[in-house]
Amino acid sequence: MKRVFNFCAGPAMLPPEVMETAQRELLDWQGLGCSVMEISHRSTEFIAMAEQAEQDFRDLLGINDDYHVLFLHGGGRGQFAAVPLNLATQNGFSEHIVSGSWSRGAVKEMQKYHKTSVLAESFIDQGVVNAPNVNTLCYSDTADFVHYCPNETVDGIEISAIPDTGDVPLVADMSSCILSKPVPVEKFGVIYAGAQKNIGPSGLAIAIVRKDLAGRALPQTPSILDYQLAASHDSMYNTPPTFAWYLAGLVFKWVKQQGGVATMQAHNHKKAALLYQAIDASELYQNNVAVEYRSRMNVTFQLRDPALDAAFLKQAEAQGLMALKGHRMVGGMRASIYNAMPLEGVQALVNFMQEFERKA
Repeated sequence: MKRVFNFCAGPAMLPPEVMETAQRELLDWQGLGCSVMEISHRSTEFIAMAEQAEQDFRDLLGINDDYHVLFLHGGGRGQFAAVPLNLATQNGFSEHIVSGSWSRGAVKEMQKYHKTSVLAESFIDQGVVNAPNVNTLCYSDTADFVHYCPNETVDGIEISAIPDTGDVPLVADMSSCILSKPVPVEKFGVIYAGAQKNIGPSGLAIAIVRKDLAGRALPQTPSILDYQLAASHDSMYNTPPTFAWYLAGLVFKWVKQQGGVATMQAHNHKKAALLYQAIDASELYQNNVAVEYRSRMNVTFQLRDPALDAAFLKQAEAQGLMALKGHRMVGGMRASIYNAMPLEGVQALVNFMQEFERKA
């Protein structure tokens, strides 16, 4: 089989060891003679797997008993609706830090259910994209919650600082950075993440919900989005995405085997530094995000001559470097280098970029 490195932003590559385990177990899971996809989510075997997956996830992020961990339908976009339906009051409002496409999309969805207020947005200064400085914003002490996205997949923007919102619950969309570094969960009211980047296949979302924030859903909240209902049924009020849950559990074990999220952080820093150094040293490639806001997970870059884009992508694919085309909204290139991407893959990309530039 041809070796490729998949830089897709999501669904993203999974660790080969996880895929190999799933392959071995596909037709005969735990000696049952059938697949995990084919058994009841109420079976003893599946429940044990689900409980272990939750515990491994809790261990990785240090999640204490003050929080529910929910395995949910609908991906990240589903949580754009679930968050206000569970946390908003009838006449309240939420505050938003808009750093890119996903936090902007969250505002658009959430304003269907209550009033939203944008505190700050990313801006361009002398051709350089800057994210809002969350440490200088003035947060209301009467908002229902404050929402932001620490890592913007489309735009290649990352906010490392954590907003201090006082007693107002802080909500974070960590779809593209979950498990990539340690997180002080106790500073958040809700953390949610679509699975298809650092957790597993698409179709699953995980929500970490402080228990005192559950049980206050608006009357019109669909049952499938109600945090308290999900918690009281162990995330099985409706039949869950069982195969995605199983694969997520394998990924959690893999992250533990690598040394945990602190090891992942060091690994991801090394990969991102290698790629950004190559871009900054080049006369052909450029990144227009301020250095302090550059994403470690999604490295965006442009060729100074866009006429070379098609040739770059074609030749990269021929070298086994897949899915480097930037999002349609921003163009250029994007290399998504989540936990499963090895340093070898980033080095192969850098080698190709340098050779392409030499011949251009």
